[in-house]
Amino acid sequence: MVNVTVNGIAVQVPEGTTILNAALAAGVEIPHLCYLKHLNEIGACRICCVEIEGERNLVPSCNNPVFEGMVIRTNTDRVRRTRRINVELILSQHDCKCATCVRSGNCQLQSIANDLGILENPYPTDLVTGVRALWPKDFPLYRDTNKCIKCMRCIQVCDKMQGVNVWDLSGTGSRTRVDVSHNRRIKASDCALCGQCITHCPVGALRERDDTGRLMRAIADPDKITVVQIAPAVRAAWGESLGLPPEKASVNRIAAVLRRLGFDYVFDTSFSADLTIMEEGTEFLKQYTAGKTKDLPMFTSCCPGWVRYLKSHYPEWTGRLSTAKSPQQMFGAVAKACFAGRIGVEPEKIFSVSIMPCVAKKAECDLPTMRTEAGQDVDLVLTTRELVRLVRAERLHPEDIPEEGFDSPMGVYSGAGVIFGATGGVMEAALRTAYYLHNGKNPKPDDFRAVRGDATGAAGWTEAEFDLGGGAIVRTAVVSGLANTGRLLAELKAGRVHYDFVEVMACPGGCVGGGGQPIHTDDVERAAQRGKVLYNIDRIQTVRFSHENPEVNALYRDDLGEPGSERAEALLHTDHTAWQMPVQA
Repeated sequence: MVNVTVNGIAVQVPEGTTILNAALAAGVEIPHLCYLKHLNEIGACRICCVEIEGERNLVPSCNNPVFEGMVIRTNTDRVRRTRRINVELILSQHDCKCATCVRSGNCQLQSIANDLGILENPYPTDLVTGVRALWPKDFPLYRDTNKCIKCMRCIQVCDKMQGVNVWDLSGTGSRTRVDVSHNRRIKASDCALCGQCITHCPVGALRERDDTGRLMRAIADPDKITVVQIAPAVRAAWGESLGLPPEKASVNRIAAVLRRLGFDYVFDTSFSADLTIMEEGTEFLKQYTAGKTKDLPMFTSCCPGWVRYLKSHYPEWTGRLSTAKSPQQMFGAVAKACFAGRIGVEPEKIFSVSIMPCVAKKAECDLPTMRTEAGQDVDLVLTTRELVRLVRAERLHPEDIPEEGFDSPMGVYSGAGVIFGATGGVMEAALRTAYYLHNGKNPKPDDFRAVRGDATGAAGWTEAEFDLGGGAIVRTAVVSGLANTGRLLAELKAGRVHYDFVEVMACPGGCVGGGGQPIHTDDVERAAQRGKVLYNIDRIQTVRFSHENPEVNALYRDDLGEPGSERAEALLHTDHTAWQMPVQA
């Protein structure tokens, strides 16, 4: 242990502790912008600089370790003046129109500037103009060059956490800025649209494309029937930005809120997650028993960010993806092909909306392969953040709104469908049903909990081996975070590992840590605790197997026949080779 003093407060911390964390141990919070633990410890913003007794210059606290007897001062006149100047300089190159910024009230720069009492800036405004400031507004991820503070968080997150390397620095000196790497346009890049750069940006330089206006126009259109689905991971996070305690932020309260926003029918994507398991589980068993997984595994395909990554980096393995559509797309297809008939309207009158924890879902719904004879499966995707903005815009107070159930049919779901939102959940749900399909009887629901992955994604991947009965030994792997995924794929390609079935989620922790989830300014990752919410829901559910969902079974009986049938193939499966990523082309 090392003894240090922070603003006169003596504290003991482990050797190697940074000044920033040593100060926290003493109850002193040092403001910072660029710092992200283990990812971005470069001292770029210089706002966290402190004075060290015996040192001539101020030092950044985020990347300098303490030493025995160090005396740290965070509140001297020199530190305060320097911090203020550094913030003012950042503001001089930042578009300060906070009222029209999506992060207003939730911005680390805005908060620090307000705390410092910066009401006027002595430095002239220096913003980017011309072609350098342009960005395609139809792309699911939007970047505002003039809000970027060059903290380089997005670069480090994309490089280290996701391994995609979309962002990089361009220019030199005072004209240095963050841009798409290799002098590319964003539409020509291999961006997976995971959205992790958005959730780790301290300001409003990165955000999702806003589609709330298009939604409200659809709700106001008397010729449209608006049908909305809510992803499992949304229920675990939507209350965070609204200040709702977990017991108030229930999924049935979301249903009530969505009806007050004007939706005609409200459903849970967990229903179609059960449907996905029926198709994917059947598909896997066919591939496994036919010996098609001896060389390469079957990969899950419900995460569009992962699908985009595979098609960019290992396009030759596209055929190893499950052909089952994601739960979002399955629900949209069934809503137009089956539900429309049940309520007596033409499919084209259905306007299908999904609330997702994901930015890549906005691109997935627009793929040319995600449609049937009834039309485009899903017409519009909103992130969890967009849902929260709608709730605030309509001045709704969810804590005062009584809970309401989902519409029927397609409103019932199992615990297996709920855990789709956490890493390992798809694999666990699929194995529960695969065991049943193989043996004609249920396993214990928790027999496959060994596949529950590390929610931080830092441990690489989780592997487990299961006996489905009769000597059917299935080797599985679960991975989240694209950098981890890249390492797993490299091992597969080198022949150093072998699996029959692999689940991949682009975002660390799975959908609960998705790029469309609420953003917090404390830099604390919440995927793990959100995942626990979903597993707790599964634990108390009466139905915990997808194949026991009565409304899924009714859908097969009345419309689809059986899993893998010709009708099910037409509605619920897709061809991943029928479209290309820009780098493929």
